[in-house]
Amino acid sequence: MVVLLLLVNLLLLAWRGGWINTGATAPSRLEQQVRPEQLKLLGQQAASQLNKLACVELGPLETDEALRQTIAVLTRAGLTAASWQAQTTATGGTWALATIKMPSKEFQARKEETYRNARIAFEPLQGFPDEQPTLVLSRHDSEAAAEAALDAMSKRNYKGLRVLRLQSPSQQTTLRVPRLDGLQLSRLDAVANPPWGERRKSCEVAPAAGAAAAVPSASASSPAPATSASGAAGTVGGAVAPQPAASRAAARAASR
Repeated sequence: MVVLLLLVNLLLLAWRGGWINTGATAPSRLEQQVRPEQLKLLGQQAASQLNKLACVELGPLETDEALRQTIAVLTRAGLTAASWQAQTTATGGTWALATIKMPSKEFQARKEETYRNARIAFEPLQGFPDEQPTLVLSRHDSEAAAEAALDAMSKRNYKGLRVLRLQSPSQQTTLRVPRLDGLQLSRLDAVANPPWGERRKSCEVAPAAGAAAAVPSASASSPAPATSASGAAGTVGGAVAPQPAASRAAARAASR
C-alpha cells in the first residue's frame, strides 16, 4: 500500500507538472496551421454568401493613380494579383484645325462671314477658356492629318489658322475580376468614393479551373463547392481558414 500510494503521488505530481502528455495539449498537426490567428467563425448569412459568385469589371481607369488606388482596394478586400485581369486600351488623341484666338468681336464676325461665304463649316471651341474666342474648322485623329489640313487651307490663302491639340493620346485600363464571392463583393460595395467611380459593371462568371476534371460524374444540378476568389482563405466547418502554404505558393507563381 505504501508503494502504491507513492506511485500514485508521483504520477499526480508528474501530471500537474506537465511531464506526462495526456493528449489534452494540441497535437502536432495544429502546429502546422498557416496563420491560425486569422481563423474566425462565420454566421449563417456570411457562410451562404461564400456560395454566391460574381464577376465585375472596374473601369476604364484613365489615370495611373486611379489604377493604383483600385488595386489597393482589391488587395484590402482579400484578393491577390492572380484574381484579376488587366485589360489596357490605347485611346488616340484629337487635334483640330482652328483659328487663332481672335482679338475682338469684329474680327470674329469677319472670320465667320468669310467661312460662310466659302461654305466652310465651323463651330465654336468648347472647353478651353484660355483660348476663347476660337473657331474650329475640322477635327482629326492625328497631328499629321491636322497639319495637312492646315497646309491645304494655307494654299487657298486662308490665314490666321493653327493646329490645336484637343485631347492627348492616353491609355485606359479595365480590371476584370472573374470570380468574387459574396463577402468580397460586399467589401467592394462598402468602399466610400471608390476610385473607379460609377464605372463598374457585371460580367459572366468564369468557371472554376479544373472543376470538370475534379468532379467528372457530378450532375448539372449539383451545387458547386464554395470557393474563395481571393485564393487567400477557404471554408472549413462554417469557418474561414487560411489557405495551405502550397496553394499560396502556387498563387504567387501564377501572379508572376
